[in-house]
Amino acid sequence: MTRLKVLTFSTLFPSSVRPGHGIFVETRLRELMKSGEVESRVVAPVPWFPSMDPRWGEYARFAATPSREQRNGLDVRHPRYLLLPKVGMSSAPLTLALGARAAVQQLIDEGFDFDVIDAHYYYPDGVAAALLARWFGKPLAVTARGSDLNLIGRHGLPRRWMRWASRVAGASIGVSQALVDRMHELGFASPRQLMLRNGVDVERFRADADRAALRARLGAEGSPLLVSVGNLVPLKGHDLVIEALALLRGQGLQARLCIIGAGPLRPMLEAQADRLGLRSEVRFLGALPQQDLADWYAAADMLLLASEREGWPNVLLESMACGTPVIATAVGGIPEIVKVPLTGRVVEERSARSLADAAKALWQSPPSREALRNYAQGFGWQATTDGQLALFGDMTRTWRTRHA
Repeated sequence: MTRLKVLTFSTLFPSSVRPGHGIFVETRLRELMKSGEVESRVVAPVPWFPSMDPRWGEYARFAATPSREQRNGLDVRHPRYLLLPKVGMSSAPLTLALGARAAVQQLIDEGFDFDVIDAHYYYPDGVAAALLARWFGKPLAVTARGSDLNLIGRHGLPRRWMRWASRVAGASIGVSQALVDRMHELGFASPRQLMLRNGVDVERFRADADRAALRARLGAEGSPLLVSVGNLVPLKGHDLVIEALALLRGQGLQARLCIIGAGPLRPMLEAQADRLGLRSEVRFLGALPQQDLADWYAAADMLLLASEREGWPNVLLESMACGTPVIATAVGGIPEIVKVPLTGRVVEERSARSLADAAKALWQSPPSREALRNYAQGFGWQATTDGQLALFGDMTRTWRTRHA
């Protein structure tokens, strides 16, 4: 059997230096590879930076990223591209494509003459991939993941770039139906516009048989114990969750909160917790590997996700797979994930009061952890893998027929 050769292209891909960055792209690819019908190489560019001195923070990690590495059996290359201050938003598609061009050519020279480009995140990655598709004469599929359409799509120049890329792409994929609808609003022109949602690894994320022992091992306390997971940036709304915790404790609940994630807002969030008298009630755990994250989901009584915008947040399904209900804002694909009241609550108003009210109601009437687990198992990866195989195979056959 001849296997499809797929070039995965995205700046959102993990590395040995940033192992949690873009983990959802790697996971989808790894699940696709399990089919045995695909061979893949990854080109995951990173911005060029001259110094690995730790004082430069995230920029130093860019510099420390290896140019080529093996990750879970995948050959991953990290070519550099120039990300210019202030004008980077408009110039990034071109500099990204130019920076990756030599790496793509090297793959072909080494014998990996790929059939299709599978790009993730529509801007700038998808636009850069459209340039590469034109240069190398290959079909292209681009997956939109949330902020690329919902936030960047509000700006005129990126929106025009994305419309152009959609005309080059044989398929535009959204990880939620809300994102597919957004493509239509933005005037995308790909002949195929379809949803292929993210799945959840139900073997990695599973309910623990002895929650009491797990909580004792983690030193996790709280009635209820809340977790809030995501980068410490404004759009994730961790500040609203902290404020909701204060409201819950004001109503007599002995609630505690664990915030999992890293980012620039940590000092501000710590100061907020101190100001509200919650120094010992809020724990900042930093970024955690997925196995440790699974333990915290299983130990918690509920997950709160107060995002301003989302595509298809896998943290919700991961929590459910561990038997833990969720509370989330009604944005992006979230209403497609959360089945009320079976799996938790969706709040229409993004406020601390709404989150606190939902948490109190959920605490008073929690769903069955077994039912949550069963629901999450319906969101495995097989349907998405089958969809990719059918799509990439059809795109490749159509391309070859047209260019015979």
